[in-house]
Amino acid sequence: MPEARDAEQQPPPVAALPVVLSALQDPVRLEMVRRLGNAGTAVRCGALYEVINKSTATHHFRILRDAGVIERLVIDGHTCQRLRIDDLESALPGLVPTIVAAANRAHQA
Repeated sequence: MPEARDAEQQPPPVAALPVVLSALQDPVRLEMVRRLGNAGTAVRCGALYEVINKSTATHHFRILRDAGVIERLVIDGHTCQRLRIDDLESALPGLVPTIVAAANRAHQA
């Protein structure tokens, strides 16, 4: 699957722990990260949300990107988001797998 980074420059560094946790505290953003974590690959934007409109989703994506949690990619002409798992694991070891696992448990309840 061909993929290319968005026209933006390199993604920002992963933010400090309080900033990342702040980005993840919103239920919509947490669900986006849960879906990305479960997918393990880039996902088309529309598959990451259901109950919000596109402009609200854009706002949430920006907060996650600014915190260094996700990056935007264009794959086969489609805008996608990808969890920056390697960068996150390097900066905050174990955080994302723990958060995704907890979100999965909450989602099943």
